[in-house]
Amino acid sequence: MKGNSMTSPETASPIPPVLPTYNRAPLAFVRGEGCWLEAEDGRRFLDLGSGIAVNALGHCAPELVEVLTEQARRLWHVSNVYRIPEQERLAALLVERTFADTVFFTNSGTETAELAIKMARKFHYENGQPERTAILSFEGAFHGRSTGAIAAAGSEKMVKGFGPLMPGFTTLPWNDAGAVRAAITPDTCAVIVEPIQGEGGIRPVPDALLQEIRALCDKTGTLLILDEVQCGMGRTGRLFAHEWKGVTPDIMMVAKGIGGGFPLGAVLATARAASGMTAGSHGSTYGGNPLGCAIGARLVEIVSDPAFLAEVSRKAALLRQGLEALVASHPAVFEEVRGEGLMLGLKCRLPNTDLAREGYAAGVLTVAAADNVLRLLPALNIPDADIAEALARLDRMAVAVAVPA
Repeated sequence: MKGNSMTSPETASPIPPVLPTYNRAPLAFVRGEGCWLEAEDGRRFLDLGSGIAVNALGHCAPELVEVLTEQARRLWHVSNVYRIPEQERLAALLVERTFADTVFFTNSGTETAELAIKMARKFHYENGQPERTAILSFEGAFHGRSTGAIAAAGSEKMVKGFGPLMPGFTTLPWNDAGAVRAAITPDTCAVIVEPIQGEGGIRPVPDALLQEIRALCDKTGTLLILDEVQCGMGRTGRLFAHEWKGVTPDIMMVAKGIGGGFPLGAVLATARAASGMTAGSHGSTYGGNPLGCAIGARLVEIVSDPAFLAEVSRKAALLRQGLEALVASHPAVFEEVRGEGLMLGLKCRLPNTDLAREGYAAGVLTVAAADNVLRLLPALNIPDADIAEALARLDRMAVAVAVPA
């Protein structure tokens, strides 16, 4: 079979079995518990990345392991040809505890972006305005890596070489209310925005701007799509970040933390926004499978508890206080602390990738983002002792970078 390829074995470039689309760290982990990971060589690392805001309750959370094991013994997959009680239970929980009237389940955040785009355009089509297809997004955004999602983000890094892109997207400057007002036209379908940009450098949308966007959408009949894939599921001390801002969306994208490590995503919507989506208009083979939804339901029960969310806020304040002191102690390394809740970022003066690599030596894991920021996205139930240890290891990382050996 390989000999029949267009390029002969003698001239073909070597390529590993795993497609090399990631610039991977030189680490491989074999075991995880809580906020800690153990590497192949036995070294232990304090994980402040949580699989990029995925492991909301830490690694191998006992509550989720119990649900996964129990459900795995009963039923994994049947497809959406049939009713799925676990899916109905999770949907009911989300409807009860959010703005939404209805939920569609996916496997990832990228898939939620695709449905959000389709849902918004179908809404206007069914309401006699098929010309309303234009969607406004913002510089620095990240909505996934499908062709629709990268068209929404618009950055050269995301789109170069993948054209022609899906038409109908306009990328606006970050934090510019005037640009939003000028860009909304009779052809505008929706505005899509992350309440806190994650990949873009831990940049919260100012409350006043998000409120103005909501008002402009109401005035013009435009739908508001919020992308809470990274900032949702309790990460800010509320179940969803928009709750702090006095704004509700028409459509919301959710993923990452909702499965606690199991692939799961969801699109939440009002009955009005979802009114164009009828039988056959969208689907997913794996989306909403019994295994994922059983885990998701337990996670939502835990994370939406007011006492749990209050603890997230307390821990966030403790971590932020320590990070502010870290910045003050290392002004040549760090510039500021950004973010809300346990979605925090260290704006760096030195290259953030250098700092992340030095963190490996200090036994602490962070996640690089745009604007030279290191993301800190620990488990929402991180113990106070682990917060103290994290700050100590971040301090060692900063010292090592600031003072050459």
